[in-house]
Amino acid sequence: MHSVRPEEKATDGFAPNGGLTSTPAFLDAALTMLRQAGYEFLSLDEALQRIRSGRAGERPFAVFTLDDGYRDNQVHALPVFAKHDCPFLVYAAPGFVDASTEMWWLALERMIAEGAGVLEAGGVRAELDGSATAKWAAWGKLAPAVQGLPEHEQRQWTREQSRRFCIDLPQMCRDLIMSWDELRALASHPLATIGAHTLNHFALSRLSENEARAEIVESGRRLEQELQQPVRHFAYPYGNVGHAGARDFRLCAEAGYASAVTTRMGAVYPEHAGHVHGLPRVMVSSKYAEPRWLKVLASGLPGRMSNLGRRLNVA
Repeated sequence: MHSVRPEEKATDGFAPNGGLTSTPAFLDAALTMLRQAGYEFLSLDEALQRIRSGRAGERPFAVFTLDDGYRDNQVHALPVFAKHDCPFLVYAAPGFVDASTEMWWLALERMIAEGAGVLEAGGVRAELDGSATAKWAAWGKLAPAVQGLPEHEQRQWTREQSRRFCIDLPQMCRDLIMSWDELRALASHPLATIGAHTLNHFALSRLSENEARAEIVESGRRLEQELQQPVRHFAYPYGNVGHAGARDFRLCAEAGYASAVTTRMGAVYPEHAGHVHGLPRVMVSSKYAEPRWLKVLASGLPGRMSNLGRRLNVA
């Protein structure tokens, strides 16, 4: 998961990042449905013990994680998790907490939603005329182009264009991401665990080995410094095959993390005991409309299909 907040519909329907958001009502219904279906809710540490022991348990289990450190995780998600006595883990990027790095995908959405004229990235041009049709067309062209830029070029482009469109990038982080005091308060809750998510939310596979190592190691160190507690778990930004691979799994293991999670579709099997730094996850979002779809996703069948019948997808 990412953001959990009450639904906010754009007047013209333009919300390209809406798939990153779930409502508290959806989360409540999903947890109710999974509990009724017999699932146990475990912390990631408990799940690792289960995986390493080879003990399947009498019931299937689910682990809930949230990426980026949105403030609404504390305001809206925590009460729902507490209602269901469900442990959860928030992966935080210190650069977001410090408001020193860029949430480029949200900045791009705002440029397109509020801007006019021509916007260009990576040799791709889009006309912004304020219409919903033009907005979606621009997003379809520009989002892949911006994401495809080398990481530091991508952030430079985001800063330059944000100045042009009068978007305050640090304020965007301050508005959306928990402060250090808020993160410390969340970390003290018995159901909550805090994990690392790099310093600057870079796609690790696009960085040199030394820079990737620094992003992995220093994010955990900074969180431990601020929270005064161990940080044992890591999540790869974006997390798919193109953004995190075998080298990055190795770097996380060398950094001493107990686990690292991808966004590669799949359920967890005993075979993952040897691949705890490349664990799969299932995306949870209100875009599924019906919580019952989570039961299908959690069954493992969609993951096996997307992985061509394989339980593991760690190559």
